[in-house]
Amino acid sequence: MTKEVWYKADEGSWDSRLPLVTAAIESGVDYVLVDHDEVEKVRELGDVGVAAWVDPEDPSSAGDADVAVVGRDGEGDGTRELPDSAEDGRDGEVLDELDGRSTAAYVRIRDKSYEEYAADLGAYADNVVVVAENWEIIPLENLIADLQGEDADIVAGVEDSEDARTAFETLELGSDAVLLDTEEPGVIKDTVEARDDLESEELELTTGEVTRVEQAEMGDRVCVDTASLMEHGEGMLVGSMSNGLFLVHAETAESPYVASRPFRVNAGAVHSYIRFPGGGTNYLSELESGDEVLIVDEDGDTREAIVGRSKIERRPMMLLEAEVEGERYRALLQNAETIKLVTPEGPVAVTDLETGDEVVMYVEDVGRHFGMEVEESVVEK
Repeated sequence: MTKEVWYKADEGSWDSRLPLVTAAIESGVDYVLVDHDEVEKVRELGDVGVAAWVDPEDPSSAGDADVAVVGRDGEGDGTRELPDSAEDGRDGEVLDELDGRSTAAYVRIRDKSYEEYAADLGAYADNVVVVAENWEIIPLENLIADLQGEDADIVAGVEDSEDARTAFETLELGSDAVLLDTEEPGVIKDTVEARDDLESEELELTTGEVTRVEQAEMGDRVCVDTASLMEHGEGMLVGSMSNGLFLVHAETAESPYVASRPFRVNAGAVHSYIRFPGGGTNYLSELESGDEVLIVDEDGDTREAIVGRSKIERRPMMLLEAEVEGERYRALLQNAETIKLVTPEGPVAVTDLETGDEVVMYVEDVGRHFGMEVEESVVEK
């Protein structure tokens, strides 16, 4: 499941919060929590989810916020005494009146009774936001276990990226989201990056022994230009066979012939497969601006990037073949010194590769049908 970052921006004047809300949106938070009369102000700043506090005297006060949040000036924040059960309290009553829209129940965890109350609210709200002054892992573990049978997501209050990582990883499942309370733009950015790091795939790469390198005739090859800058060691997984892909390095290095293009991977012939986020593949010829592709580094760490441009040009090609555990895999790449594969020793130009060299690859045991993994016999030559 996708993890989320909510940013708490509901205290102080709007002018004082404006730079922080802007920074949160630019950093990539999923929701911003504000007062019910500030929903449109947030929407004017960018495309982001908006959560808004509900006035318990007027359940409709959250307007068209994406999430209506209940608990302020109620039992959740300690303004009113805890009821015997959620259905007997004002928070539960307001949540009932909000039936049919997305809701969140806010609870400050003061002791075991508030923990139990938060779990009880899971039957009424889509999200349960839990915050504690001295946060400990145990209450969060209990809530994760207690709410497993409910549809409610857990949003854990945190103050920095380390707290967020702990919340996301508690009991393996972790909280579904965090509510970040900070006035430091750098902390906002770090927390979003912590979320992204946890969500990114980690691939088990291997090495293949080069068994064939030879020049080929002219062919149409694809340059993939992304909206992200890549670093040394990063590239994309590409190959002629869907279950054996080569790590083609980005054009991050200067050469005597061309300047570096750290946003580009000269990926290979139009028929080649490229690995997408989530495990799917697609043909290079089908890439378009706006598609998401997977950037992979030499250690198998990954991140996503948006295609800004896909450029197809006719160029002389080179056929590369490598063997992994008796199976041979191929790639058809442009015959140029600027196209490099990742090796255990670093990037090496395809024009410098020789039989017996090792190259970094990603190999699967499954075949593919329309880019999706299938458990069937698929032979590609």
